[in-house]
Amino acid sequence: MSERIVMRVAESLVAGGPPGTAAEPEIIIGELDGPVGTAFATLLGDQVKGHSRVLAIMNTDIMVKPATLMVSKVTVKNTKYTNILMGTVQGAIANGVLDAVRNGDIPKEKANDLGIIVSVWLNPSVIDDDKLDHKVLFDIHRKATSQAIHKAMKNEPSIDWLLENQESIVHKYYQMGLDGKI
Repeated sequence: MSERIVMRVAESLVAGGPPGTAAEPEIIIGELDGPVGTAFATLLGDQVKGHSRVLAIMNTDIMVKPATLMVSKVTVKNTKYTNILMGTVQGAIANGVLDAVRNGDIPKEKANDLGIIVSVWLNPSVIDDDKLDHKVLFDIHRKATSQAIHKAMKNEPSIDWLLENQESIVHKYYQMGLDGKI
């Protein structure tokens, strides 16, 4: 049996597609009978207008395992945005979770014991893109989800790596500010 996973946290950024398709999930993974389970149940039961919490599903009536809860970082006000978030992105996240199980990042025997909370960022510009490539959007969010889970389960980046690289890492938007671009 695998070790108890109380709580793991990570994020990932995957870009490179057309404008508006980048994904930046932040995730928490842990046992459903611990603090992650308490947060999971609280979030699911305490819905907030504009920030609905929904389970990641493969398709209607097919929930992914480990149970995964999506929480939007952006206030949802538009039907088109909702349909993309609760369609393309929701399916991508569910597939990214299964990829993490298939890749061995999440032990298969823990699939019924763990919960995942994914804070989802979907660029609001998707509502203005009449030629949005849903396949690209799906693939990017799938990859970002799997990558974030991998980082969480491997405790990456390590504290040693962070300490060694601290001075060479400059936040993108800080640098843009220094360059006068924001």
